[in-house]
Formats: sequence, structure tokens, C-alpha cells
Amino acid sequence: MNEESIEASKAPLIDHFIELRTRILRSIFVLSVTFIFAFIFSENIYLFLVNPYEEIMGSNSQMIYTAPQEFLMVKLKIALFGGLLITFPYFCLEIYSFISPGLYKKEKIAMAPYFIFSPILFLIGAVTVQFFIMPLALNFFSDMQIKDSDSISVLMMPKVSEYLNLITSLIIAFGLCFQLPVLLSLLARVGFITSAYLKKGRKYAIVLVFLVAAFLTPPDLVSQIGLAIPTLILYEISILIVSMIEKKNNND
Repeated sequence: MNEESIEASKAPLIDHFIELRTRILRSIFVLSVTFIFAFIFSENIYLFLVNPYEEIMGSNSQMIYTAPQEFLMVKLKIALFGGLLITFPYFCLEIYSFISPGLYKKEKIAMAPYFIFSPILFLIGAVTVQFFIMPLALNFFSDMQIKDSDSISVLMMPKVSEYLNLITSLIIAFGLCFQLPVLLSLLARVGFITSAYLKKGRKYAIVLVFLVAAFLTPPDLVSQIGLAIPTLILYEISILIVSMIEKKNNND
């Protein structure tokens, strides 16, 4: 009887693997299409990303690349990074579609907002980097230039690859940290944390946030503080969200 049960369970398991493979292949295809699309417009995307640098430097804005293939590699990285950003909401949809058949109706309704708000919060983090953090950081770095010396001038003239590495690392760091409300509210729903626990651990959270910010961002105070402060604000917002979840659970 046990052998019959095991044999009967094989077919649904194989079906799940086939469905998972189909969704993975479909996601890879979508990523490939967006990669090609992003590569075609990679130069325009890069010019958009360097807008903060151009605004700070004005007529003196110049960038260099020191290897013949460097800018090509930058374009490929932009295409991959842009493709991943564009397809991130689609990946979330595929994940939700795969797991939703195994959820109850209430669980489906409860999970749906997380797959919706996760890409939105990541996008907000990316916008914060482009329009707020990078201008502040570049303004800070540009003040270190030596222009009026009689002996030598020290000017900020970044490599195209190093600038891309800086802004993409910041976008990833901010995008991940902006997922904090999603993570904490999920933990609250399964009963791992409470609003009282988050309030009690606020002082430890402040230290941890600054440590994470120092690890994820380049070694400058502007980027670290720029990441830490929004994350702490999101932590406070998460406490409110968790409190609302607790009230709703108590009413149910």
C-alpha cells in the first residue's frame, strides 16, 4: 500500500518539475529579450546614469576608459543589469503563479501584495540612488579636487566601468534594504516577530543598519548615511505595518 502511495505521488511531483522547468525557460527567454533590448539602448541608459555626474561637473564632465574593450563590457553589464531590472516583476509573477495553487484562498490574497510591492520598493530604492544619493556623493567627491594649485591639478575623471560599478552597487544595496517592510511583515504573518519585539530591538536595529550600510556601500560617509537613514525610516514604517497585521489577526 505504501509503495502504491509512493508511485501515485510521483506523477504530481513530475508535473511540478515540468511546470517549474517551463517557467524557468520562459523567464530565461524573457530575460534574453530584455537583455537584447537593453543592449540596443545601453548607451542611452549609460548617459542617463551619468546625469548626476554631468550636473555636478558641468562643462568639465569627462569620463575615460583605459582598455579598448572596456566600454563594450560596460554596455554588456548595463544590458544584463537592465534586463534583470525589467524582468524582476515578471520573475515575481512566475514565482507567485507557481506557488499559488498550493495556497488557500486567504493565503493567496495575503501573499499577492508582497509580490506586487517588492518590485515597487526596489524601484523606489533605485530612484533614490539616481536622484538623491549619487548627486550628494558626487558633490562630496568633487570638493576633493585640486584645481588652483601651482604645482599640479587633481581632477575627478572616473573610468566608465568604475562609475557603473559604483551606481549599480548602490542600486542593489538600496533595492535590497528597501525590501525591509516586505521581509518584516512576512515574518510577522508567520508569527516570528511582533511589533513589541521590533520596538524593543530598535537600538540594536540602528547599529545593525549602519553596519549593513557600511558593508553594502562604498567607503564614504555620504553613501553609508544615505542608505542607513531611509532604512531606519523603513524600519519604523515596518513597525506600523506589523502592528496593523497584529490588529487584523486579533479581529479575525
